[in-house]
Amino acid sequence: MEFISFALDFILHVDKYLKDFVLNYGMWVYALLFLVIFVETGVVVMPFLPGDSLLFVVGAMCGVGLMSYPLSVGLLLAAAVLGNQSNYALGRHFGPRVFKWENSRLFNKAAFDRAHAFYERYGGITLVAARFMPFVRTFAPFVAGVARMTRSRFTFFDITGGALWVVGLITVGYFFGNTEFVKTNLEKIIWAMILLPGVVIMFGAWKGRRRAA
Repeated sequence: MEFISFALDFILHVDKYLKDFVLNYGMWVYALLFLVIFVETGVVVMPFLPGDSLLFVVGAMCGVGLMSYPLSVGLLLAAAVLGNQSNYALGRHFGPRVFKWENSRLFNKAAFDRAHAFYERYGGITLVAARFMPFVRTFAPFVAGVARMTRSRFTFFDITGGALWVVGLITVGYFFGNTEFVKTNLEKIIWAMILLPGVVIMFGAWKGRRRAA
């Protein structure tokens, strides 16, 4: 329970934790951020890490001069692309066997099934849209590997989605993250980043079931 409480506090107050880290450890923050983004996108058992809010806060910190905008964008884009490539390779290796796996602490079968259904319906564009959807973001490249999407086609969607996600959120944070409204309502904004994509996914699944009925 203590870990869950800490994880939730970290996600909702990632701005404070990140600022403290920068002030105490300086350039090491870039290594930490690279690792977080790579693990969230590259390790299928780590879908709970704060991706969207973290990128937004990084942009806000760049906006006040605590971090470098070009260095942050370059490193985190590389982390996002390489993470997806790693996840894709895992999917290619394990293949159809994953459909027989059960829910466990290390593998969220329900999240995998949602990502697979989304992929089956929308194909490669899933990799772009999923960048903005927590949990689906982690499983989408894995699903593409399971489905045997070609490496060249996967790489195109990987880089496109990664650029929109990383550059887009860091840039939005850079320009708007330090406004009074955002600073006052940051926790609500983070909740919205977490919950709204889930609502969209559930609504899409509900519509799909209605059509199938």
